[in-house]
Amino acid sequence: MGLPVHIVTVVLYKLKNSKLNQLLNEQITAIKESEQYENLIKEYEEQYRSKKEFFQEEIKASKMKQEATKLANERVKKIVLEEFTMQKIQQMSYRKFFIDCLSSRTFLAISFIPGIFMYLFLFTYCKPVIRYIFERLWMTIFVIALVTVFVFSILYFSPSDPAANILGESSTAEQRAEFNHQYGLDQPYWVQLWDTVKGIATFNLGYSYTGNEDVIASIANKFPITLTIAFWSLLMAIILAIPVGMISAAKRNSIWDYSLMFIALIGLSIPNFWQGLLFILNFSIKWHILPATYSPNDWLSMIMPVIVLGTGMTASIARMTRSSLLEVINEDYIVTAKAKGLKPKRIFFNHALRNALIPIITLIGLEFGGMLGGAAVTEKVFNISGIGSYIVDKQFIPDIPAILGGVIYVAITISIVNLVIDILYALVDPRIRSQLKST
Repeated sequence: MGLPVHIVTVVLYKLKNSKLNQLLNEQITAIKESEQYENLIKEYEEQYRSKKEFFQEEIKASKMKQEATKLANERVKKIVLEEFTMQKIQQMSYRKFFIDCLSSRTFLAISFIPGIFMYLFLFTYCKPVIRYIFERLWMTIFVIALVTVFVFSILYFSPSDPAANILGESSTAEQRAEFNHQYGLDQPYWVQLWDTVKGIATFNLGYSYTGNEDVIASIANKFPITLTIAFWSLLMAIILAIPVGMISAAKRNSIWDYSLMFIALIGLSIPNFWQGLLFILNFSIKWHILPATYSPNDWLSMIMPVIVLGTGMTASIARMTRSSLLEVINEDYIVTAKAKGLKPKRIFFNHALRNALIPIITLIGLEFGGMLGGAAVTEKVFNISGIGSYIVDKQFIPDIPAILGGVIYVAITISIVNLVIDILYALVDPRIRSQLKST
C-alpha cells in the first residue's frame, strides 16, 4: 500500500546515510593519517608479539602486521562512532527514519496522494474500534465469497436439469442445447463460477430462467417485504421478551416465573404454519378482524405475519434472558454490590442486566438471520411475495441465478447484522473494549 511512498523515502534514506558514511570515512582517514594511528598499530603489534612469545610460537612479520592493522582499523572506527554519539550524530535505521518523516506535516502533505491507501490503513489500524469493524468487514467479504462458491457448487452438481424442467419432457435435444447455450449452462464449471462471482460483485446476475425477469430487480422488489416483516417481528420480540425474562428472573420459582416460562415453551413449540392457519381461521374468516392475505398498502395485513414470525423468537429471547440473568446474579461482583449496600433495583439493572446482555444480543442476531432465511413458510401461509417464498419457488427448477441472488443477498444482510452485533458487544461489554485497546 505504501510502495510509492517507500520508493521515495528509501532514496532519501540512502542519500542521508551516504552523507553520514562520507563524513565517517573522512574522520577515519584523518585519524589514519595522524600519529595516533601509527601508535595504535605499534601497540597491537606489541600485544601480538607478547602473546606469541608467551605461548612460544613463531612470530611472522606479515601476519603480525595484518592482525595489528585490522585491530587498529576497528579501534579507529569505534573512536569515530563514539565521537559521533557525543555530538548526537547517529546512523538511524530505516524504520526510525520513516517514522520521523511521518511526523513531518510537509512530508504528509506531499505524500498524501501517492500514499493514500497506506495512510487509510494506518488510520484504520491505530483506532481499536475502527480496526475491529474493518476486520469484521473483511471476514464478512470472506464469508459471502464462501457462500457463493458453496451454493453455486450445490446447484451446479445437482441432478436437476433446468432445461428439461422448464421446456418439458416433450422438448427436443436441440431445444435443450439452445436453452443451455442461451444461459451459459454449457460452459465449464470454473467459467460459470467466475461469471456468478462477477455478477454478484457488480449486482448483475442476469435474467431468471422462468419469466425472463431481471434477478436483481426481482430481489429488490421482494427482499424489502421480508426485511420489513422480520424487523417488526424482531422489535415485537425485544419489547415483549426482555421484560418477561427479567420478571421471571427477578421472581424465580414463583407463580409468575412458572406461568411466563410455560407460555414461552408453548410459543417455542407452535409450528409457524399451524399458528398462521389458526390466525386466519379465527381473525379473518370467523371474526373478520384482519385480512387473510398480505397487502403492501394495508398495514393491518402485516399484524398476523409479524406475530406468527415473532412468536418463536419472543419465546427464545425470554428464556435466554431469564437464564442469563440467573447466571449473572450468582456472580461474586453481584454479592459485592449487595454487601456495599446498593439498592436491589440498581444492582439488577446496572450490574446484572448489563452483563447478561451479551448472550441475549447473540441470540437476537441469530434469530433475526434465521427469520430472513426461514420466513418462507409464513410467507406462503399469508401469500406474501417475499424473498423466502421466492427462493423456495425457484429451487424446484432449479433457477440458478434467482436462487443464488436470493441466498447471497440474504447472506449479505445476515453478515451485516452480525457486524452490528459485534459492534454492540464492544459497546455493551467494557472487557471487550479494553481487550481491543490492549491489542
